[in-house]
Amino acid sequence: MFTTPVVIATLVAATLGAAIGFLISRGATRPIIARLRDELADAVWQLTHDPLTGLHNRTGLQAIHNATAASGQHRQMIAVLIDLDLFKQVNDTYGHDAGDDLLKATATRIGQLAALYGGQAARLSGDEFTIIAPLDTDRLDQMALLLTSVIAEPIEVRADDGPITVRTTASIGLAVGSSTDLLEGVALHYADIAMYHAKQQGGDRYVFHRPGMAMPGYRPRRGPRLRDRRRNQNGRGA
Repeated sequence: MFTTPVVIATLVAATLGAAIGFLISRGATRPIIARLRDELADAVWQLTHDPLTGLHNRTGLQAIHNATAASGQHRQMIAVLIDLDLFKQVNDTYGHDAGDDLLKATATRIGQLAALYGGQAARLSGDEFTIIAPLDTDRLDQMALLLTSVIAEPIEVRADDGPITVRTTASIGLAVGSSTDLLEGVALHYADIAMYHAKQQGGDRYVFHRPGMAMPGYRPRRGPRLRDRRRNQNGRGA
C-alpha cells in the first residue's frame, strides 16, 4: 500500500497526541508534555515544509488547499507557477552553495509577495515554486509584474572566491481556478502550461492561461522536471 506524507503526518500526530493525552491523564510533569508537543509540531513541520527554504512543500500546499475547499467557502483563486530561468547556470558555474543561496533568497522574496496578496507560497521541486492566493482581479497584473521584477533583483551568493552578486529571472504562468478545483489537476496544471509558454518566449516574463491553451510544441532545454520523473516512477502521467 502506498502511504502518502499526509497519512504519515496524520499517524505521527495521532500517536504523539495520544501520548500527550495519556501523560496528562496520569498527571505527568509539564516539561515532558511540553517536549512532546514540541516534537509533534516539529514532525508536522518537517512533513509539510521544504527544509532548505522554509516554504511549504507540495504536501503542505495541498493541505492548505484542502482546508480551504473543506471550509465550504467557494471562491476563485489564482495559481502561479514560477520556474527560474538561469538557476542551472548559477549552480553549475559557482557551485551548490551558491545555488542554495539563490534558492533561499528567491524563496524569501516569493513568500513575502505571496503574503502581501493574502496567499501561500511553496517550493515544489528544484527551482520551481508556486503561489496560491485569493483572486483579486484589480491587482492581478500588478502581482504578476511585481513578482517578475522582485525575482530579477540581484542576489549575493557564496562562491569559491568569495561572495558574488548574481541575477536570475523567472518564467511565470498564472491560471484562475476555484478553491473547489483539484489543485494539481486543474489550477497548477493550467499554470504549468502558461509557464511553459513564458519559457518558450524567452523567459523573464509572465503569461496568463487562456481557455484552450495547450502545451507548447517542445519542452525546455533542461528535460523532465523532478516531479515529472517521480510521477512516471509511480506509474502516473505520461
